[in-house]
Amino acid sequence: MTSKNLTWSEMLNRVHEIFEDEKVNIDELRDVLEAYHSNESDWGQYALFDEHRYTRNLVSHGNGAYNVILVCWGEGHGSCIHDHANSHCMVKVLSGTLKETLYEWPKSNKKRKMNEKEVSEHGMDQVTYISDTIGLHRVENPSHYTKSVSLHFYSPSIDVCCSFDENSGRAVKVCPTFWSRDGVRTPFIVNDTSENN
Repeated sequence: MTSKNLTWSEMLNRVHEIFEDEKVNIDELRDVLEAYHSNESDWGQYALFDEHRYTRNLVSHGNGAYNVILVCWGEGHGSCIHDHANSHCMVKVLSGTLKETLYEWPKSNKKRKMNEKEVSEHGMDQVTYISDTIGLHRVENPSHYTKSVSLHFYSPSIDVCCSFDENSGRAVKVCPTFWSRDGVRTPFIVNDTSENN
């Protein structure tokens, strides 16, 4: 267990060390993320917002085994219901609050409303974890007057995942995109299968 507070750089360095092992210790990763206390001066350069939708801003490709993404949630913005393509996903809230709704996987090919398992809210400096064994989820900023920012760690990195229609359970493959890389806005490219998951 990490006993001392970590700076932004120390946290990212420790995460890199954790992902050097073939098998990632999720509890150790959670401890490291909890040991960092959010300070906007550390991550503000990556926090690029869009007024119409949430943004995924790449902070680091890691060592090829993971990536780090800063997600900026405008007022009321949220993701679709999605999976994690057999990746681990650890999320630390850096500012504001996030609402997470967990869903069961659709049980058949018949069109049915998806079953909600649990709803929880995560505040600043809280850490949450999800993988496909836990289920599917939707993440959103429940506030209509305050923005939220969260830091996401994916292992392995996700190139393609599925989004799900809540009313039918129908899945569609999507390619997550980055709004920015290293704090610089990425070029806009139209892609029919792009989705901010």
